[in-house]
Amino acid sequence: MNNFTFENTTRIHFGAGQIEKLAEEIPEGSKTLVLYGGGSIKSNGVYEQVAKALEGKEWGEFSGIEPNPQYDTLMKAVEKIREEEFDYLLAVGGGSVVDGTKFIAAAVRFDEGDPWQILTDHKPVEDAMPIGCVLTLPATGSETNIAAVVSRGADKLPFISPLVRPTFAILDPATTLSLSPRQVSNGVVDAFVHTIEQYLTYPVNAKIQDRFAEGILLTLIEEGPKALTTPKDLEVRTNIMWAATQALNGLIGAGVPQDWATHMIGHELTAEYGIDHARTLSIILPAVMKMQREKKKGKLLQYAERVWGITDGSDDERIDGAISATVAFFRQMEVPVSLSDVDVSDSAVKKVTTRLENHGMTQLGEHGDIDINAARSILQLAL
Repeated sequence: MNNFTFENTTRIHFGAGQIEKLAEEIPEGSKTLVLYGGGSIKSNGVYEQVAKALEGKEWGEFSGIEPNPQYDTLMKAVEKIREEEFDYLLAVGGGSVVDGTKFIAAAVRFDEGDPWQILTDHKPVEDAMPIGCVLTLPATGSETNIAAVVSRGADKLPFISPLVRPTFAILDPATTLSLSPRQVSNGVVDAFVHTIEQYLTYPVNAKIQDRFAEGILLTLIEEGPKALTTPKDLEVRTNIMWAATQALNGLIGAGVPQDWATHMIGHELTAEYGIDHARTLSIILPAVMKMQREKKKGKLLQYAERVWGITDGSDDERIDGAISATVAFFRQMEVPVSLSDVDVSDSAVKKVTTRLENHGMTQLGEHGDIDINAARSILQLAL
C-alpha cells in the first residue's frame, strides 16, 4: 500500500427527515444563499422542507444551475453574492448543483483575474465561502469531496481544492424517489465507474481499500437494477445513496493508484456531443478495460473473481468474462455501451482526441501512459 494522508471533515446527516438538521447546521446570524437547478425541488417537496428548516434565518435563492454547470450561470450567482452580501452557501440538488456551488464559493473570493483560471491554469484556491448541501441525486460523491467539474461553452474541466469540501451534507434517500429512470441509471453508473477507477489499476496490497471497493461494486450491481424495477423501494434507494457517497469520499482511493482516463475522455464526449456524463463513462470504460487489459491484468482477474464470481477458464477467458459482465450490467441499467448506441460516428475519434490534446490530457491512466495515440485506440474500440 502506498503512503497517504486521509481526511474527510464533512459531517453527514443520513436518513429520513434529516433536512430539519439545517436549522442547527446553518450558523446563527449568517445570510445564506440557497442554490439549486431547474426547480424539481419545488415539485418533490424538498424546497418546502428546506424553507421550513430555514425559518427565522436570513436567506435568498438562486436557481438555474445546469446539469453540466456553466461558468456564465455560476458567475451570475457570484455577482448576486457580492451585491447582496451573502456569507454562506447551501447547495440543494445533485452533483452538478454541488459542483457549481463549489466553484461559486471559490470564485467569490478569487481576486487574481478571471476565476476560470482556477480550471484552465490550475490557479490555487486560497479562500472559499463555507458550503453545506442537501443531496437529492446520488452519483458524484461531490457532497463530501474536494473536487468539482465546471463547463464553459464547449469546455468541461475539473478542479480540486480542500477549501470547497462541504462542511455538512444531508442525505435523505426519500428525496431520490422522484428521480426519473434515466437519472437513477446515470447515478448508479457514475458511482460504479468512480469505484472502478480507484480499484481497477494494479495491486499494491491495499486489502481494506480493495474490499471496500468490491463491496460498493457488489451493492450497486445488486441494488441498481432494483431501483429501476421497483422504483418506490426506499431501502434500495438508501443503499444506493450511501454507496455513491462512499465511492468518492476519498477512502477507497487512499494509498492506491488511480486511473481517471475514462472520466477525462468522457468529459470531452459530453462537451462535444452533449451526452450525459454517466453515459460517456459506460461507453468508454469497457474500451479502457480492453485496451489496458495486460497492464490491469492482476486487478482484472481479482475483479472477475471477487465481483463477478468468475473462476473458471484461462486468464484471458476470465478477463473477457469480467468485461462482458460489466457491459451486461450497464445494459441492465439501460445505458449505452458504445458510441454507435448514441448515434455518434467515427468522426468522434479525431474530435475527442483533439480536445484531449488541447486540454493537456496526454498522460492519462495509472501509469500516465495513455497518450493521444492510446486515447485514439480506446475511442476506436468504443465505436
